[in-house]
Amino acid sequence: MNKPRIGAIACLVVLMLMLLSCSPYEYETTSVERLRELIAQAEAANAAKADVSSASPKYDQNQNTNLSTQATEYSQNESTKNAESYDRDYLGYVPDDYYGNLTEAEKRGLQTWYFWTGGNEKFFRDFAKRTHGEADFFSLLDARPDSELLPGDTHHIQRNERFKTIGAINDPGCKQATEPDEYGLWLDNCDKDPQAAGIMGARKFPNPNFDPQKWDVAKYYATGDEKAQLEPPYRIGISCGVCHIAYDPLKPPADPENPRWENLASAIGNQYLKEGALFGGNLPANDFRRQVIDRQPPGTSDTSRIATDHINNPNAINAIFNLEERLILANQPSHQQVMNDGTTQGVPNILKDGADSVGVALASERVYINIGSCSDYWLTLHDPLLGRKSQKPFDIETARKECEYWPKTEARMADAEAFLKTLKPLHLADAPGGKAYLTNDRTVLERGKIVFADTCATCHSSKQPPAEIAANPEQAKQWYRESVLSSDFLDHNFLSDDLRKPVTLIGTNASRALATNAMQGHVWEQFSSKTYKELPSPGTLTLENPFDKDKPIAFKIPAGGTGYYRTPSLISLWSSAPFFHNNELGKYNGDPSEEGRMEAFNDAVEKLLWPEKRQGRIEQTDRETYLEIGRLKATVPQGTPINLLANLDPRNTPAILQKTLDSEAGAKKLQFLARFIPDDVLAPLLLKNNQSPDFIEDHGHYFGTDLPDEDKRALIEFLKTF
Repeated sequence: MNKPRIGAIACLVVLMLMLLSCSPYEYETTSVERLRELIAQAEAANAAKADVSSASPKYDQNQNTNLSTQATEYSQNESTKNAESYDRDYLGYVPDDYYGNLTEAEKRGLQTWYFWTGGNEKFFRDFAKRTHGEADFFSLLDARPDSELLPGDTHHIQRNERFKTIGAINDPGCKQATEPDEYGLWLDNCDKDPQAAGIMGARKFPNPNFDPQKWDVAKYYATGDEKAQLEPPYRIGISCGVCHIAYDPLKPPADPENPRWENLASAIGNQYLKEGALFGGNLPANDFRRQVIDRQPPGTSDTSRIATDHINNPNAINAIFNLEERLILANQPSHQQVMNDGTTQGVPNILKDGADSVGVALASERVYINIGSCSDYWLTLHDPLLGRKSQKPFDIETARKECEYWPKTEARMADAEAFLKTLKPLHLADAPGGKAYLTNDRTVLERGKIVFADTCATCHSSKQPPAEIAANPEQAKQWYRESVLSSDFLDHNFLSDDLRKPVTLIGTNASRALATNAMQGHVWEQFSSKTYKELPSPGTLTLENPFDKDKPIAFKIPAGGTGYYRTPSLISLWSSAPFFHNNELGKYNGDPSEEGRMEAFNDAVEKLLWPEKRQGRIEQTDRETYLEIGRLKATVPQGTPINLLANLDPRNTPAILQKTLDSEAGAKKLQFLARFIPDDVLAPLLLKNNQSPDFIEDHGHYFGTDLPDEDKRALIEFLKTF
């Protein structure tokens, strides 16, 4: 690495580590009484609309929807599912036939999964203000045509561009706006559902702080703090569906920008979603933060972006299949965990690192908190943007008492779980043209099963031998072969043992396994088991040094929960490439058709079994960028590893240096001095302060890579049948 580059990076590192810690972040707290007052206002408005909608007036296709005054309107050829049908559990519109054979409880669970926001629309409005409009769902959904752009405004993503541009799934019940509404906005026309916002999982609500006399759409799309403080007519919230609803591999859409209801799968996980665009699509291309966002792989979610763990570690959005079998597996003796109250329970290990380990209901409730529910309490416990102060644990009992939406969400979890239990595997043989990708050679398929039994089933099967057989290698080998060769092996199989494995054994990129938010004293402490928090360190990682390949990095993994990955399920593996917890193994083609999915699968599975085909990918800046810190602007050279800077913790800052950098003169002095620091001093400084110095994204999981090619090909044929 040349001197100018390393000097510039060093200067930026020091600025980040030191200056960001100045001026502790202050919060304007909202009283519980005020929160309840706002909730009551919103619910009163919703109740008024529900009363009017029960009359189901005739729908006029040329009439715009005004959310603040008009009720739901339905076309005459649709069966009306009005508020009386589900009482408080009816949240949004889906056609009657979309429910299939679901029970009433499962229908309510679907409604929760698709439409319940837990009140997080307030958080996302506040977040837009905190970021001065840089993270603004509302403007993302305004499909204003180029011919109607306002002064200083730039191109808005159109409805027919959303999937290609940001991977969002358009709501089949909505249409592109043909003219602005009374507020000058080009939001989708969603006439069957007044809270629909145009994409699945996004919901809009009247903004109680909106003042029609102050509203100016041109000012809202201007730059600067004025935009951030101007209240729009609506707030945008999100449900679980925004990440998990995706295109059904068995019924792919003819046009991904114009899906029908039957094209949607409820919980396969949207592997096309570009989540970063939701959080910073308004940032300039030469802003370093935009580089971090743009390099986030499609189909991943950085669930520790807020509250931050100071590690850039997005992970693949989970598919949910065979939940019933997973819960049965959790009750086996090997899965018992000590809870925080000292009791022992069988619980599934949820999240990539298995950190959510207190049961499905609480894990689900935590997800709602993580996407903004109960934000008036949650945000007092951490700095949501830069993490410049230590986290405090989220207290469940406090939330039950003070957060209006905690009990409301909690009451819905049983029905949501009932719905999720209905989701079963999707088989390639049932997809359009899918059988053409499957072998008819039974000898090859049987060989593939034996290879899977010998190489994979120990981890990737929920059907495991008794302990006394597992303890004998020869007996265990024979047991696995008989199990995998049986005709019912795939029936009711979670295709994972759902146990944590040390990353030192798995060998994949460690960043997600190093997430700290569920450790003792951190924000999600009460949502991880005592067993998790007492996990020993799995050891020391030997990592490639981007500065000097001859001097690898020895990284000691902390004890207390970090350093492990839960075994992922292989159900419907054919449909979900790229692979690995970070979606970094294999190419992304953005094509939800069977041809597109199989192209991605074949590329990923070959790189899985033939690691010499991997790229050794390190995410780097593709241009010279800048990072503004207060009044200062630091340059980041092109080709800088993203995680060299993104994995720094600004709290690791000597207090005496904070004062030096609290002035422009101090920063300039530091910039000057950085040029004279030797490379052999700078490089260790950069790596020492990195929370996860594992820069290669697609390494690891070398199990089966030493098999003969014939066995690898046979194994691939069996994997296609999952």
